[in-house]
Amino acid sequence: MTRKLPDALSAVVDQLARLPGLGPKSALRAAMTLLRWPEGETRRLGAAVYDLRDRLHLCPLCGALTDVTPCALCTDPARSRDMLCVTADWDSMLTIENSGFYSGLYFILGSLPAATGTGIGDDGTDLRRLDERVAGEEIKEVVLALGATVEAEQAESLLCARLRRRRPDMRVSRLAQGINLAQEVRFVDRDTLRQSFKYRQHLA
Repeated sequence: MTRKLPDALSAVVDQLARLPGLGPKSALRAAMTLLRWPEGETRRLGAAVYDLRDRLHLCPLCGALTDVTPCALCTDPARSRDMLCVTADWDSMLTIENSGFYSGLYFILGSLPAATGTGIGDDGTDLRRLDERVAGEEIKEVVLALGATVEAEQAESLLCARLRRRRPDMRVSRLAQGINLAQEVRFVDRDTLRQSFKYRQHLA
């Protein structure tokens, strides 16, 4: 007969098992590790997890997670202000930023826009924010870094048409075809990503 876990331990295991890559057994091992930690370290971890929801919010300019407004990337005076890299999610933005070759600004969609009966979903808040982001003449080029999936390519076509309607004078480009088919940007290695940026393809 399998022994039932104490309620307090079972509650932690159940929550940990919901994380990507953790099943019930690995979640139990993680919970037992936490029990072996000094009490102070365990409480600091708990406070840090609580602060994730209490202190973090989305940057109103780029959509990145941040604890200051605007985020440090948007206010960094050393970054180029004439290029905007559009990614589907924060993970992809981090992959590009940590690669160290891009020094422009970012815009995170939050998800890939899909076609609706009226074109791109005009009710999408992020798309309206993108319109506002490129409304001025400061942005000279938008790089669509959405990956090589079918959904990403469809989104690129829709976004390109949308951006061209609003800023006909602005260059719109996409990453070069060095990324494997069906691969997301967040899983691309640094050298491939650098080459894809260097040889990016002009769309409009």
